[in-house]
Amino acid sequence: MPSLFSRKPITKLAFRPPAPEPGRDGVALVLIVRNEERHIAEWASFHRAAGATHVFVYDNGCTDTTLPCLREVLGDCLTVLPWNQRLADASTGREIHNQVLAYAHAMRNFGGAFRWMACIDADEFLVPKRTESIGAALSHLGDIPSVTLPWHNFGRNAHRVPPEGGVIANYTRRAADPMSGARGVTNFKTVVDATRVSAVRVHSVDIDGKAVTWNDRGERSDLKGRSARRFYSAEHLQLNHYYTRSEAELAAKIARGSNQRVAAERHAARVRRNVANIEAAEIEDRAAIDFLARLETTDSARL
Repeated sequence: MPSLFSRKPITKLAFRPPAPEPGRDGVALVLIVRNEERHIAEWASFHRAAGATHVFVYDNGCTDTTLPCLREVLGDCLTVLPWNQRLADASTGREIHNQVLAYAHAMRNFGGAFRWMACIDADEFLVPKRTESIGAALSHLGDIPSVTLPWHNFGRNAHRVPPEGGVIANYTRRAADPMSGARGVTNFKTVVDATRVSAVRVHSVDIDGKAVTWNDRGERSDLKGRSARRFYSAEHLQLNHYYTRSEAELAAKIARGSNQRVAAERHAARVRRNVANIEAAEIEDRAAIDFLARLETTDSARL
């Protein structure tokens, strides 16, 4: 009979960080995908416009046009790696979180070439608030190695089916308080200097063997302290998390199941609870729209 501990997935991996490469620069994005054809071109176009230098895509068994869409938008700025697997520790049977494994692989093998690396999902957008690129939004931080970005969660915005015109234009209402602590909704991603990362999870990293991070104002905290209201910041770079999009896409999200071994009923209840928490109190947020308008104005001025 396997113990309770043996059934718990391995969600943290430690590794020796890569050495910084000469002349390293830019922002690399890491993405694990499976069948995201509806919105992936918008995701790729946005982040290319926002100055992403390269995108490393881990293909978790795509059977649709996700990869051709990415290739059309990103061209030589794209690397695709096959990642359709479910691995477990042979001694205990514990599943190794496939997403964390991809992140560790990317940081260790590719991170040394870039100043910043961000491991995000296809429903997450890195939005510069004042500048014209992600790198510029972080330039004031000097040699800080890890920047915590809290989720800004967007719900269905009253859409029953996917609207024409894309995600950014149609989803402009989000949870009013990113730090509300609503169960299962408040979380983070980090933008990191991979040459300083010693361990990785889905939503956090260790830096030089320590569980520490900084906000985008440059203030340091341990990982537990990043949930404190005083640490919250999205002054320079905001992480938009389009948690569900339309009701039809929410139903599909539930039907796909969890990326871990979680019972279908439990997964469905958790997702519906998260959506209810997001939509309980909403405000308008046009940061992504404003960023694109700022780029368009700048491009027009250059002509």
